[in-house]
Amino acid sequence: MLEQIWAALASWTTLDSGLRYATPLIFAAMAGLIAERSGTVDIGLEGKMLAGAFAGAAAASVTGSILLGVLAAMLIGMLLSLVHGLATIKYKGDHVISGLAINFFASGMTITLGHAWFKRGGQTPTLGDGQRFTDITLPFAETLKNNVPIFGDFYADVLSGQTLLVYLSFVVVFLVWWMLFKTTFGLRLRAVGEEPSAVDSAGISVAGMRYKALILTGILCGVGGAYFSMAQNAQFGREMTAGAGYIALAAVITGKWRPWGTLAACLLFGVLTALEGRMAVVQGVPTQVFTALPYIITVILLAGFIGKSIAPKAIGKPYVKER
Repeated sequence: MLEQIWAALASWTTLDSGLRYATPLIFAAMAGLIAERSGTVDIGLEGKMLAGAFAGAAAASVTGSILLGVLAAMLIGMLLSLVHGLATIKYKGDHVISGLAINFFASGMTITLGHAWFKRGGQTPTLGDGQRFTDITLPFAETLKNNVPIFGDFYADVLSGQTLLVYLSFVVVFLVWWMLFKTTFGLRLRAVGEEPSAVDSAGISVAGMRYKALILTGILCGVGGAYFSMAQNAQFGREMTAGAGYIALAAVITGKWRPWGTLAACLLFGVLTALEGRMAVVQGVPTQVFTALPYIITVILLAGFIGKSIAPKAIGKPYVKER
């Protein structure tokens, strides 16, 4: 059995699938990272992804345009983020309750609209190749596979053959890192999450910065949701995000609220999810063990790292301007 597990871990197929499973987690985790760095707890990542998945597939199926599908997903994610901001920033409501409300709303509304618009049991019509993201073969993949040991196989079997959104997710990680740590906007955003009173005294709007962070959060969640319905699958299915938003939030905590550590956690969760499918053939081990493995590891990592991780000081705390 151990030999089979090791063979699965060392398989290019497992790494290829792990990269695909990790992609929506990366988008959602970067979204959560931005929100929490600004001081806003965002449990609603799951709901925004689910709504984005529905909006993307619905718009793409109706218009026939991939671009309009992604834009629709980004727009609905942004709108739900602004609702979260209205509840938590303007009215100083509980961040967790607001996020859970968004999750419940998205869960019910996507099914309701799916029934009403498409009469397919809550699903959207199947998207054709012109309406969804298809795999891209990178240059020289076959040449490197046939002539360069190890790296050639990795390049051809893992890096090549992914969709555009997979490659874009890594670009997003770099951009989030650059924005947070190399720009004035990022410095202000992090300061709002740590010492909002100091930011306010400098003449910078705390509420304005948090709203801007939530807009970015919604956009990234929308793209992550669109990946489920327009890349990984060819249509929207009810509850298709399957808890990815919660795992993404766990990745943010495991990665200590830093982009590269969060990326590593997302990749780990992606590979564990891919391993589940590969381990279904292991004799003598119930498949449920491997189905639960990503969630078990999530709990273990949180238990091991949450005590060492230091969250932004002002996270989840409403800011009241001093007069």
